Amino acid sequence: MQTLKLNEAALNKKILFLSTTVVLSLIFFAAISLFQTQQVSKGNELVNNNLSALTRIGAPTKGAADAKVTIVEFFDPACETCAKFYPLVNNIIKKYQGKVKVEMRYTPFHQGSEQVVKLLEAAHLQGKFWPALEILFAKQSFWTYNHVAKSSQALQLLSPLPLNQQQLKIDMESKQIKNIVSRDITDAKSLEVRATPQFFINGKPLANFGYKQLVQSVERAIALAY
Repeated sequence: MQTLKLNEAALNKKILFLSTTVVLSLIFFAAISLFQTQQVSKGNELVNNNLSALTRIGAPTKGAADAKVTIVEFFDPACETCAKFYPLVNNIIKKYQGKVKVEMRYTPFHQGSEQVVKLLEAAHLQGKFWPALEILFAKQSFWTYNHVAKSSQALQLLSPLPLNQQQLKIDMESKQIKNIVSRDITDAKSLEVRATPQFFINGKPLANFGYKQLVQSVERAIALAY
């Protein structure tokens, strides 16, 4: 009889422990869900208050001009993750051809990157932004050392492209390009872009970073737009 009571007490303690664990787990996951919802809401509110900062006329774009889904990417050419995401974003544009386009905005966080984005914008003026970006991403290790960008090496890597090198150097130091880069940096700050790449899909910031999350966000936007 004593053994039975002990077993019942042990069982009750086990049930109480399991019940407490389940309740605490539910509270934990509910808190995470609430936090994520609040973060998404905060991000959407931030963008809504700074819509003019999201896009810039003349920024490099890829994809159908009339696509109803726009990915705005704030990037740094010296950012390793940006280089890794470059082909992935291209895959999204190809997979949903005609429905998705990407707009690139400069966010030179790395030391020396500001000169490199000026170089890219100078190439953009000659219609060679995308091939220039592809070369710099593919050979990033040749011009970026210990997170420091070397614009002179980056410039050398673009020599195979049909660019007017003299005009390229002149444009890099022009007031026009300085203003463009300054505008992108200011817009990134107003949108609280703290790391690259940062994606906005049809005006909504990517709540959780990752390729899978980016694809899911794009697919949701496509479903709403089409």
